Amino acid sequence: MQSRSITPGVLLRHALIIVVLIVFLFPIYWMLMTSLKPAEDVITRPPTWVFTPTFDNYTYAFEKANFGLFIRNTLIVASLSTTLVIVFGSLAAYSFARYNTGDGHVMFFMLTTKMMPAIAALMPFFLIFRDVGRTPVGQALSIGLDRPGALVISYTVFNLPFAIWLMHSFFQDIPRELEHSARLDGYGRLAVFRRVALPLAAPGIAVTAIFSLMFSWNEFLFAYVLTGDKARTINVGMSGFFTTQGILWGPMAAAAVVCVLPTLLAALVLQRYMVRGLTFGAVRG
Repeated sequence: MQSRSITPGVLLRHALIIVVLIVFLFPIYWMLMTSLKPAEDVITRPPTWVFTPTFDNYTYAFEKANFGLFIRNTLIVASLSTTLVIVFGSLAAYSFARYNTGDGHVMFFMLTTKMMPAIAALMPFFLIFRDVGRTPVGQALSIGLDRPGALVISYTVFNLPFAIWLMHSFFQDIPRELEHSARLDGYGRLAVFRRVALPLAAPGIAVTAIFSLMFSWNEFLFAYVLTGDKARTINVGMSGFFTTQGILWGPMAAAAVVCVLPTLLAALVLQRYMVRGLTFGAVRG
């Protein structure tokens, strides 16, 4: 068996990869270490590299800063908005890809909505949800200021154009012959979409879901203006660690570690779909 020789080029390439990994992973390592440091070791100079780990920062974040409520609110808002984006976005994208709905004009109109800065829509959204929240329907559906429904609708509206444009290309890459064969077997249009198109477009849908989830999880501006104490999300809750006595670096790092975990786990679970989705349609036979 012929052994592979190690050339200087290979060594240089591996060294560059290690350097890049260190650069990208060091902030995560530093955040994790800060979350486990005692308060007196957090801001010492030079930094303390050897210390006795403690979970006091996590205890403070969840018991005194009420961070568990913020995580629950964010999970509800992010999961519901992502689900709505995938459901409505996949239906719309399939319609545009297969039936050319609107002759391209509707697609272009949706694209123009992404050109508008989000802050321009902030005041209208605030006034709408303020008035809707006072109605019986708004109260029943939990839609209004300081309620999760306001953020769910806002994030769905902002994510839908991007999701439709992204999934549109994936549905276009599915061979039409497969759908025609299903129609000959007696399936209706909706059954063809559910049984043929959706499974084949699963990698693209997974990529879209990840991007939508990350936007909903990390968004700050609308969450800051449209929520108060009850529906506050994690990003708004992080600002609570900036106190008049100073920045609580330890509890804030602990909260940041907890915030990163859900999106990291979602990315790991959908990783194989993401790799296929990002290269979907790149090679045609």
